[in-house]
Amino acid sequence: MNRVVLAYTGAADTSAGIGWLKEAHAAEVVAVTLDLGQGGDLEAIRDRALALGAARAHVLDLRDEFARGYILPALRADALYEDRYPLEAALAWPLIARKLGEIAAIEHASSVAHGGNAPEGELSPLNATIRSASPNLEIIALPRAERGPVLAVNANLWGRSVDCSRIDDPWGEPPEHLYTLTKTGADAPNEPAYVELAFERGTPVAINGVAMPLVDLIVSLTTIAGVHGVGRLDLVETGPAGRCRKVYEAPAAVVLHAAHKELTKLAVSRDLERFARQVRINYADLVCHGLWFTPFREALDAFVDRVQERVTGEVRLKLFKGACRTAGRKPAATRHATTDARQPIAAN
Repeated sequence: MNRVVLAYTGAADTSAGIGWLKEAHAAEVVAVTLDLGQGGDLEAIRDRALALGAARAHVLDLRDEFARGYILPALRADALYEDRYPLEAALAWPLIARKLGEIAAIEHASSVAHGGNAPEGELSPLNATIRSASPNLEIIALPRAERGPVLAVNANLWGRSVDCSRIDDPWGEPPEHLYTLTKTGADAPNEPAYVELAFERGTPVAINGVAMPLVDLIVSLTTIAGVHGVGRLDLVETGPAGRCRKVYEAPAAVVLHAAHKELTKLAVSRDLERFARQVRINYADLVCHGLWFTPFREALDAFVDRVQERVTGEVRLKLFKGACRTAGRKPAATRHATTDARQPIAAN
């Protein structure tokens, strides 16, 4: 019998996919649920996969690996889509691809499957990433589920996005019920919050003088910034499939990118910073196109690592009614630098 490793989210497409893979491909299904900080009861999702007919179901906690190996390199490179939007979904693709390949090897499976595939004959960025990581694996496209009134939501540690193209009114604001991580400006506190972020070689290591692991730091910032309405973004673009509109909530990403950019400006020369702008554009592009496992990304990481050796210091930010503004900067030369053994880990 064929064996297929399914990236199982518990959503309608992957839930229906278990039975479809068994019937259409005569396959034994091994469901894999990856904890990337999206929340929810993942053990219940695992039980659902087994109840739907999966032969085995695994739940992997990858939050720290996601933060250190994928979010952090993009943050240190200041990589944002169109220099504004966090790459919350795209940064997860290489980790998903690598883990699917690892589980497939353990389970002696020759195929992997996931929801959200491009139509037959087209190569989605996630598929391209899987093929780069595991070229010998067959990728099976699950049938697209009819969503009805349900909107497509993607969430993980780095943020949350909602595809609201189907209810899009270009002249109107996105409905308030789409947001779950951030308050409106009207509901945010009437007093600002000041957040001091410390960086060591481009890596955020402390909030308001309290050192903490990167995952905890991101979670804390998401809460603090979200309460003050910081982190809402609205993207409208036109592609081959027509106009697409997404709303983003990325409180921690918005705050960390703002602080990191300010500190980098103080740490490097004008010429080097100008060149780094082109690097971050290329970095964001390769992430979006599923080109993580390439020599190009490795070369960009080598450049970023060299530049970030100088990026040590503190940035003070003011969060108020949805706005995030720099209130102060303190490079390493004017502070007592500390040694932090928690250096960035290299992503495979």
